[in-house]
Amino acid sequence: MSSPGPRRTTIKDVAELAGVGVATVSRVLSGGSASAETRERVLDAATKLDYRPSALGRNLRQQRSGGVALLVPDITDGFYARLCDGVLSCARSYREPVTIGVTGDDAEQEADLVGGLLEQSMDRIIAVPTGDGEMWASAVRAGLNVVFADRRVWSPGQHARALDEVPAVLTDDRSGLRTAIEYLTGLGHRKIGFLARQGMSHRVAAFREAMGDLLDEDLVVFARASRDSAYAAAAGLFQRRADLTAVIAGGNMLGEAAVLAARELYVRIPRDLSLIMFDDVPWAELCSPPLTVIAQPASDVGYRAAELVLRHGRRPRTVSLPTELIVRSSCAPRR
Repeated sequence: MSSPGPRRTTIKDVAELAGVGVATVSRVLSGGSASAETRERVLDAATKLDYRPSALGRNLRQQRSGGVALLVPDITDGFYARLCDGVLSCARSYREPVTIGVTGDDAEQEADLVGGLLEQSMDRIIAVPTGDGEMWASAVRAGLNVVFADRRVWSPGQHARALDEVPAVLTDDRSGLRTAIEYLTGLGHRKIGFLARQGMSHRVAAFREAMGDLLDEDLVVFARASRDSAYAAAAGLFQRRADLTAVIAGGNMLGEAAVLAARELYVRIPRDLSLIMFDDVPWAELCSPPLTVIAQPASDVGYRAAELVLRHGRRPRTVSLPTELIVRSSCAPRR
């Protein structure tokens, strides 16, 4: 039996030897910005390992392996599960396979996944982005065909031009939050909180804008991308601010955490606290009381993003899909 040949050096091997992240190696090898010291370390490591970048050094569109990569923060989240379903549905009609990667809203994990896709010469990516503009700008310069979904990356300065060309499929958060806050203030609420998690800077900005003079920054709280962190954020807010009368959860995991925290702290919904949640997931209507939600067309977001990454020709810069406030029983007049 013949012994297997030597393992091919990967971009991760270069990153480990140079003592930097995969995103930094990608950036240096694709001509992006880096300090002279970092550039020297990366190039020296690549030389020592005889690294031959199969994707970064060639035109990806001529060498692509086929298929589409989809990067999402959490596959167990109902919104992202439906977004994935939309991508898969569209890709089936094009007879293209889909590879799904989970970032956990962690920028380093995202960079590792993007580096792996570069290694595989897979050039079409749909991403709910987590990392900064520098990493994504480097990926675009390397030849990746990127479409952002649900969020986009904004970067001033030297990376703005590269990212400005990346199409995005978004929902109209500003309109959804404005409608929700008008509904709550119409019920007499003034102390309105917002539960957010990593990656929701666009949604937090829309909340601040919609609140205007009523905004209390102490009522805007952040959680990491886990159920435990979401619960801790919700419970901490409810315990710290007894004057809170309404809260908007920025996603269904945060809404779930708010319901659980309220139950365990004997906060009655809607008698003591009115609650509105982003995402109309099935359990929202089964809650007691059923939750008022800002519904987003998650499957349509995925489908439209897949259309943009798969079709040829001119593509729109941004596709904005509407949200809808579905009123149920989780809100009541302020007592």
